[in-house]
Amino acid sequence: MSRRLTVAAAQLGPIARDESRTRVVGRLIDLLRQAKARGAGFVVFPELALTTFFPRWGLAEPDEVDAFFEREMPGPQTAPLFAAASELGLGFALGYAELVTDAEGRARHFNTAILVEPDGRISGKYRKIHLPGHREVEDWRPFQHLEKRYFEPGDLGFPVFDTMGGKLGMLICNDRRWPEAFRMLGLQGVELVTIGYNTPQHYPLVPEQDHLQQFHNRLVLQAGAYQNGTWVVGVAKCGVEEGCMLIGESCIVAPTGEVVALCSTLEDEICVATCDLDRCQSIKANIFDFKAHRMPGEYGLLTRR
Repeated sequence: MSRRLTVAAAQLGPIARDESRTRVVGRLIDLLRQAKARGAGFVVFPELALTTFFPRWGLAEPDEVDAFFEREMPGPQTAPLFAAASELGLGFALGYAELVTDAEGRARHFNTAILVEPDGRISGKYRKIHLPGHREVEDWRPFQHLEKRYFEPGDLGFPVFDTMGGKLGMLICNDRRWPEAFRMLGLQGVELVTIGYNTPQHYPLVPEQDHLQQFHNRLVLQAGAYQNGTWVVGVAKCGVEEGCMLIGESCIVAPTGEVVALCSTLEDEICVATCDLDRCQSIKANIFDFKAHRMPGEYGLLTRR
């Protein structure tokens, strides 16, 4: 009997800097309802889905930065999202900025994604490892990309979770560009990977590649799916957000590398596909049979610094 999971990629349009969490959560709940109406059982939201993409600014005060972070999940402002999903019987994946205090009392800041069961229980967490951008404000840029300033690299590795009837993993934005990230999940038998992103159309360091941003986005999502025999759900926050254009084209990719669902706007929108998780085996057991064909003994340069 095949294992089918109907998935909705819940794309978000721009979030203004002064848009309240309450309003944003209301938008997410509306997307949940749309997904339910179209038969979905699992909904994937973007990276940093609760706020504007704040690393585009050099913020001076720690309290100003921390205002974009969640200290608990769910918290008072996000609890309605969990309640609505439970009422609808939906699981979901959510990206957000996470602030935790460690055993030594230090504040730690992560770019985080979680998996939430239909009963509201958090069953998985991933913290973004491949942080792009720069640490110091560079005034020549039309906008900043200060992820290295506001976040530290994730400390949870690349976990895979038994949930939603299959093996699910999470990556976040820039992680998708690194084949090692996909392979770490693939080696654990992942069957569906969620990837939220906030990707500017303009890349100030190499502007001649601006017209390739959507192509590169789909290229890595499709390659990651095919090379690891997994479904991939890539979900954008997109449109002109505080003067910065973010790409869209949220999509669902089959284990064969084929795009089977695609958003067509730069606004709040869902696309839906029924993902037969057993389709992963046609790739995993043949062209990318790791046990039969992989040659890890020859890959020393991959981990040699």
